[in-house]
Amino acid sequence: MFQAAHKLLPPVDYVSMIRSLYADRLSMLLGAYGSALAASVAALEAQSPELGCIAFLFIVVGFLRHLDMKAFEHATLGDEDVETALYWEGRATLGAAAIALIYGVWCLISFWVVDDAFAELTAASVSVSVLVGVSQRNFAIDKLMTIQVLLIAVPLCLGLLLVGNIYYALLTLLLLPFFLSLRKIAGNARNVLLRAVHGRTKASALAGQLDAALDTMAHGLLMLDRNHLIEVANDSALLAFGIDNPTDWIGRPLYELFEHALTTGAIPQAAARRMDMLIETRSSGKVLISSVGGRYFEASISSRDTKSVLLFEDISDRIAAEERISYMARYDALTGLPNRAYFAELVEKALEARLDTVEAGHVALLILDIDDFKHINDTLGHLAGDQLLHELGRRLPGALPENAIVGRLGGDEFIAFYISPAGPEGIEADAERLLKGLHQAYQLPNRRLDIDVSAGLVSSPDRNNNFEQLMIKADLALNAAKSGGKNRIIPFHARMDTEYQFRQQLKTDLKTAIAEGKLHLAYQPVVDPRENRIVGCEALARWDHETFGAISPATFIPIAEETGMITDLTRFVLGKATRDCHTWPGTTHVAVNISARDFRSTDVEEMVNQALEESGLPAARLEIEVTETTVIEERDAAAAALLKLCNRGVGVALDDFGTGYSSLSYLSALPFTKLKIDRSFLTGIETDEHALKLLTNVVQIGKDLDLVTTIEGVETEVQLNFVINHTRADLIQGFLYGAPMSFDAISRLLEQQVYRQNTVPLRLVSST
Repeated sequence: MFQAAHKLLPPVDYVSMIRSLYADRLSMLLGAYGSALAASVAALEAQSPELGCIAFLFIVVGFLRHLDMKAFEHATLGDEDVETALYWEGRATLGAAAIALIYGVWCLISFWVVDDAFAELTAASVSVSVLVGVSQRNFAIDKLMTIQVLLIAVPLCLGLLLVGNIYYALLTLLLLPFFLSLRKIAGNARNVLLRAVHGRTKASALAGQLDAALDTMAHGLLMLDRNHLIEVANDSALLAFGIDNPTDWIGRPLYELFEHALTTGAIPQAAARRMDMLIETRSSGKVLISSVGGRYFEASISSRDTKSVLLFEDISDRIAAEERISYMARYDALTGLPNRAYFAELVEKALEARLDTVEAGHVALLILDIDDFKHINDTLGHLAGDQLLHELGRRLPGALPENAIVGRLGGDEFIAFYISPAGPEGIEADAERLLKGLHQAYQLPNRRLDIDVSAGLVSSPDRNNNFEQLMIKADLALNAAKSGGKNRIIPFHARMDTEYQFRQQLKTDLKTAIAEGKLHLAYQPVVDPRENRIVGCEALARWDHETFGAISPATFIPIAEETGMITDLTRFVLGKATRDCHTWPGTTHVAVNISARDFRSTDVEEMVNQALEESGLPAARLEIEVTETTVIEERDAAAAALLKLCNRGVGVALDDFGTGYSSLSYLSALPFTKLKIDRSFLTGIETDEHALKLLTNVVQIGKDLDLVTTIEGVETEVQLNFVINHTRADLIQGFLYGAPMSFDAISRLLEQQVYRQNTVPLRLVSST
């Protein structure tokens, strides 16, 4: 029936409305006592004790309502305490109903009982005026206002009807629409209030959402009006200007903000000028602001209609990340020195700047390398190796001229570049001082380490030096230093470049030669010295270059290893050797060398099996030779492949025994069937008893392990006699029995050995 105010209004508005009911105690008292006075006057004029009672009731009820309103003042009522407000609404309704009932009874008695015109007029006029006030004062509380209207209007109308006068009855009919309109007017006012409240609530919610969005958004926001006054600002926006409280700047011109920021040094002048230009021209763009405290902001400026918006993004973390990425892209993480790419960039800039100088001086480029660094990693661990590299990177810049650019190429290679006015002699003296300084002991955690360093140096007075060419020359000099005994500095000279160009040409031509099958094999006989009979051959690759003639295996084999062509070369040798051996009579075997890189880059077992299947050669007639270095570098891969090949019947020989680590553990751990003893054990056996005993004992080791023993490098009959008489060696290989020979030559020799049914004379073998 009634519209509950606490349900229609937001809590804060409902509570405010209840407070308004108790707000004006004085006006309530004046109204009540004024009505009492009017009733008293009417009572005197009409000599009516009834009206005197009405006056007394006005005074009593007014006083009670006064006490109720005083009690409300001392009550605790929160802004959104609806439950307590409902209680006080009930008390206000009770008091309002009581006073309204008195007005109604006053009118009823005046018209029906007293029958005095003045009393009737006084009661009706005061009551109607009170009704108007009630509808205006209490319109928001529908229940209270309706009760008051009914309690006044019903007795008034009843009094008019009881008079019995037709005109009074007509007046009642006229008053009824008025009374009804009062509630309608109050309802309309209440609806207006509700719409206003709801609109304000929505606006407040929207404003709250906007404030929350502004306060919580990651970006800063400034909005300007047509006069460049700040309309909207959040905390994040003004942080870019070094300001904490944005509300202080609302309504102030932007130029004051710029002046403040420039005065405090919060933003650079160039950034302020750029932003002002974009705003004045109503353009769009972005401005990088380097703020105080090392913070970076990106201001995005745009304008539309009469507004300009500045959006500030704190990009400090992004800038820091970009700087870290840039540093990581340019500097070596271990030493903090420029990496290869950034070093090249720095040197290119230095060479370019040198073109504009009058006294150009000599450029110097130095590449240095720690000797045997792999051994340090293997014995002391990679942590110690890293510590050494870090310490060397720290020491290098201090050991070179101040203008030197120092970098790390990678691994244990470092590089330095500088321009010297002293010429080649001064540069070489600098290099010697550097080498001396680097030889000083390195104090690492828990250890003290001495190292040797090799370096390649190139210097040039030419103004048009090219960094890549300098690098090539210094690298060639470094290779010469390492191959020449290490622990030295070698300056570049022209012959190195010639050798380099020759080597590069060989790399290209070797790839073509392997692909087109232009290499051929030579075979060196392996002989049983006691029967003077060839039992097998070692297959050796040979290359006759179209331009340079015969290229030594000592030249092209390392090239094949370096460029990764060694596996293709091994596959060629295996295929050709097994096919050739298949044509030889009897059980003559062929031996093929397998390198460490073969085990690293391909399936050796599959490669050997393919060669055997394609050639039809029995596995027992093929022998695989590996060096101690191969076994050490690729132990796991080599052991797995060699075991499978040995189980198939392929022989496995340890080649050049005695030139590497000569660890006896390899002999027992890997499936070797033959031990090939290096030629170095033959040195001095004719005159040195200890050398002969050493050779004898090494052969005996092989025999004790049930290995076939072969001695390599036998070149004289004296050596042969000592080997036969003092050792139990099974086989001999060397120039005494024959140098490596062609397939046709070894085939004829084997045929002679078979068809004559006797041994081939020694000199015949060596001269064939």
